[in-house]
Amino acid sequence: MKILSILALISVLAGCSSYGPDAGHEVVLIEKPWIFGHGGVVDEPVKTGLTFTAFTTHGVDVNMQPQKHEVEMDDTMTSDGVPISFHAIVVLQVVDSVTLIRSFGPLWYENNLLEPFRTMVRQAVRKHGMNETAISTTALDDIDAEIQNALAAFIADKKLPVRIVTMTVGRANPPDSIKHQRIETATQEQRIQTEKQTKLAEDQRLLAEQSRAAADNAYREAMHLSPEQFIQLETIKMQRDACGSTGKAACTFIQNGAAPVLNLSK
Repeated sequence: MKILSILALISVLAGCSSYGPDAGHEVVLIEKPWIFGHGGVVDEPVKTGLTFTAFTTHGVDVNMQPQKHEVEMDDTMTSDGVPISFHAIVVLQVVDSVTLIRSFGPLWYENNLLEPFRTMVRQAVRKHGMNETAISTTALDDIDAEIQNALAAFIADKKLPVRIVTMTVGRANPPDSIKHQRIETATQEQRIQTEKQTKLAEDQRLLAEQSRAAADNAYREAMHLSPEQFIQLETIKMQRDACGSTGKAACTFIQNGAAPVLNLSK
């Protein structure tokens, strides 16, 4: 008798399905009776533990944790007609698994949100120029806010049982031709700055030399020296400095390849 009971239990279990969702997941059961009844989505999802169902019942696993969805968009036109590539990310979280599967099915994002999300990105980018979007990125906060508000309104209007956790747009990339132009422009601007700094240094040196010449001429006039006498005096100073820097007791100077004309002691 006990053996028959065990066999009967095994037979019953063999005709059943079992579902045990992981943490952060729920399983929505869809009944599909063969003969009697209407079937359909069960009102209560399987949240924890192990649940046995008839073998005709199908279970759909729903991730209840925040999920990241990304879109990569090429040739998104800006207001000035420049095509840029754009990357956007939205993180969504399911709040009612049963309503989601009953009304929108397992592919709820692909069938209901993907294309509207892409359209919202295009419309937001189209209101701004390439420079403020892809180069200076000053428009990204405005684009981000506009898309998020439009997406939240769309979800509420469609009664999708999900909520927006975060929504961000990445840095837009201009075409390669624009990048090369920007690099060339930056190189030219840097060259101009370098030339300006070089000219500034030369001008400063010129002013210093002019000031030095004016000071020397003022000294010459104060000492009542002729230009030739001043040159001789400067030559003597130079020879004295050169001799003193050698550390030797005496220095001999040769003028015009002739015999020594001056001997200075330290």
